Amino acid sequence: MKNLKQRILDGETVHGCWINLGSTVSAEIIGRAGFDWVLIDLEHGAGNDLLMYQQLQVLAGTSSTPLVRTDELNRAKIQRILDAGASGIMFPQIQHPEEAERVTRMMYYPPKGTRGMAKMVRATGFGKSADDYIANLDKNIINVVQIETLGALKDIDRIAAIEGVDILFVGPSDLSLALGIFGQLDHPLFQQALLDVAKAAEKHNKATGVLLLDIAQYEMYHDLGYRFLACGADAAFVARGATEMVREMHKRCG
Repeated sequence: MKNLKQRILDGETVHGCWINLGSTVSAEIIGRAGFDWVLIDLEHGAGNDLLMYQQLQVLAGTSSTPLVRTDELNRAKIQRILDAGASGIMFPQIQHPEEAERVTRMMYYPPKGTRGMAKMVRATGFGKSADDYIANLDKNIINVVQIETLGALKDIDRIAAIEGVDILFVGPSDLSLALGIFGQLDHPLFQQALLDVAKAAEKHNKATGVLLLDIAQYEMYHDLGYRFLACGADAAFVARGATEMVREMHKRCG
């Protein structure tokens, strides 16, 4: 099968899921479920850098491509995530094009970027595949910039034009909050924002993505051209399953 980035460039719809429990076991379960990609969430999840590393090791045995959402927009953190073997990074709370360009450069080695080079890291097979990793970095690494602030929305065209930005990813909760209409995804302001992101992405040959808050929203986004779609998380699956089981047991008890 083609790698995830090529599938995205080809316009395929790819499905993902959040991993936020800080557990290698739940990461493996999610990885084996059949998602095209999974995202280890360092911004809001329960994990840390060490757990992320171990989760990446576990996910290597599954068919899901592992991405990581960073909790820090600095070179050292981005470098550590990529060296650990993540296939891409999601950047939250981007405020303006200059910030989007700065974090994009952190993903690449000079002269294209500012990432430091180390051969003895997991991403390069601890040196065994360093040359191949470097030569094919552009073809494999995925840069997901979140559009969830008013600043990013205002300059969406300039962000979409940045070389190295692959996906414009709407954060519906944060963006609707920033717009003053928290959770009102059918509000004209939010719907217009979705259209603006989609138009900028199409203009600059970028993909668009979003985290569905409910699977019933799937058609709404897909009809707008959003193809990098996520729904659910390990924590959500556990919470929902447990709640439903308690409800069922009480119902049977009478």
